[in-house]
Amino acid sequence: MSRTSDQMELREEDIRKHYPAAAALLAGFDHTPRIGRGKEAPAEERSAGIGTRRRFRTTTPGLVTRSTARPEGVQLISRIEAADGDDPLVSPAQASVMGALRRALAIALALAETYGAQVGLAELKRANLEGALPADRKTAFSELLSAEALITLHVFANATAFLLSPHLGEVSVEVGEVEEVLTDNGQLALHGALWELDQDIAAFAGDDARLVATVCAFAEQLMEKVALRAQNAARLEPFTDAAWKVEADDFQIRGFTPARTAKGSVLTMTFKAPHEVVGNHIAKHQALRLSKMLMAYDFERRLNPFAELGGFIFTFMGDGAPGTGKTTLIQMMAGLLKGYCDNAGYPFRYQNFGIDNIDSYQGKSGQNAKAFVNNVLDPGVIGFGTIDDIDQIAGKRGDRQSSAGQQEVTAVFMEAFAGANTVVRGNCSFGMFSNFPENVDDALRQRAGARFLVDGPQTREDYIDILHLLMGRKHDIPLGDHALYAAQEIKRAVARSFESHERPHEEGLIRVYERVEAEIGRLDTIAKLGTYLKAIQEADPRFTGRAIKNITDAVKVRAMDFELPDEWMEEPELFLFKDYETKAGMIEELRQPITAEMVMQEINRYADSEFRYADKSDEVAIEGMVRDMERTEAAKRRYLEGKDG
Repeated sequence: MSRTSDQMELREEDIRKHYPAAAALLAGFDHTPRIGRGKEAPAEERSAGIGTRRRFRTTTPGLVTRSTARPEGVQLISRIEAADGDDPLVSPAQASVMGALRRALAIALALAETYGAQVGLAELKRANLEGALPADRKTAFSELLSAEALITLHVFANATAFLLSPHLGEVSVEVGEVEEVLTDNGQLALHGALWELDQDIAAFAGDDARLVATVCAFAEQLMEKVALRAQNAARLEPFTDAAWKVEADDFQIRGFTPARTAKGSVLTMTFKAPHEVVGNHIAKHQALRLSKMLMAYDFERRLNPFAELGGFIFTFMGDGAPGTGKTTLIQMMAGLLKGYCDNAGYPFRYQNFGIDNIDSYQGKSGQNAKAFVNNVLDPGVIGFGTIDDIDQIAGKRGDRQSSAGQQEVTAVFMEAFAGANTVVRGNCSFGMFSNFPENVDDALRQRAGARFLVDGPQTREDYIDILHLLMGRKHDIPLGDHALYAAQEIKRAVARSFESHERPHEEGLIRVYERVEAEIGRLDTIAKLGTYLKAIQEADPRFTGRAIKNITDAVKVRAMDFELPDEWMEEPELFLFKDYETKAGMIEELRQPITAEMVMQEINRYADSEFRYADKSDEVAIEGMVRDMERTEAAKRRYLEGKDG
């Protein structure tokens, strides 16, 4: 990928001049732990004259709260060399870890130095050493030192995880929460982090595979802890508002956002062409549109014009009965995106979150969900994430039949899809699919900005088309009087589908619509449409402000409901490779006007789906209670009969 216009280069000479200091940190230093308690590591002498004895706790009054931790020798190179038993030679994996740590430390020190020069921290340090620091600058000095420590720690962890990611295997290690996060200054912060990394390697890294996994797991945990601390820290704007790139490693630093190698996933799934998706006209139509929308993403600006202009589908819910074509729809969209990305040379990443990601280990399911979300969100790729059978994967809050892992997954997805920190760049989309969407937590389901009704083949023509498609070619049965796949011509079919939503479909919503229309007449103004929305809310309290946002987003999608020419995908120079402003202008020219009919159709489409879910959910709950009561009555009757006998 070409260098982005808003990036500054972190020069190689500025990094390499910190190699000696980085190597010295890895060779050895003494650190007295303040917060961390250490892991269960093998007892071993680490520094001359100081053993790894248990920590002494004083009984002298007044001294009980004073730290009595003894300095511990931290020799990471020796620790890494000892990770693979008695082999006297350094293995390739050990060498990779040592090299990555030295490089990451040097990058962190170089960027901390750059930050210090920008904010005047270097001058304040000199004045403090000379005892000439003005009293009115002491608070600023303390805040800048803390900011420097957070920046140093995050860049070190970020670079370590990035540089070691190609060496990760299938082994995973749980190192637990990072404790020794010190923010006095950058140097002490690194001492604390490296001390804890040394503890983790001693406790968990029994071979080369576990060594790499341990260091990467530690880096991920450190990044997460530092990013949380940074949310309430001062003086970080010069770091968070800028971006740097290390050209030799293709490593990009953007605030406290983890960098990832911009690699696509190798897809082995079966792809489907659009004509192989029979029926499902609106769902197919929206999937086709979304595929091309994603391709408008600008890697330099890290923003999609559709996300800025409105009409981008970040999350959607595909629901329908079993066998109606949800999997086929996923295969079609993934295949289209992969083809477009291969043609443009963009990295494409597809990932599915399935039931096998739910783990009995406490917290692991949430970590799996977080990793899935972060992989798809990676701004260096075009991403498509799917959650098939989400009703089995994400548990309803308060449902005692849901496991702790399912509850964790629900919490992660709710925060990721519409949380306080959610940023929609327009490089990825998440699709949630279910045969029973009424079993999905209401708040999570409402975070699906668009609804793809996957209803499968509907007409006589649809059934002829799907029979012909699935029969294949190894037969001699004539087709007969039928225009093959003519009914799958999307534009005409979608127009019919949208027109059908000028009136509601669900019985409960029809009653609301007819009552409102009888009272105020044709719903053709903002005021009348708002009155209709309020009446829907009175009929279903779950129809909240989030529902209105989803409807207006769907309307904006309709305004952007135009076909990006296939030539723009086939010849990237015509559109994909143009600068952001040019792409935004080309899209703006194709925008369609928003009409009251369009808004009405989207209100009915969304409200129909909510009423359908609510009716099913209530009916399922009632049936369950009736069964329980019947079982109780039968048990009571059998018990009394046995007692009388």
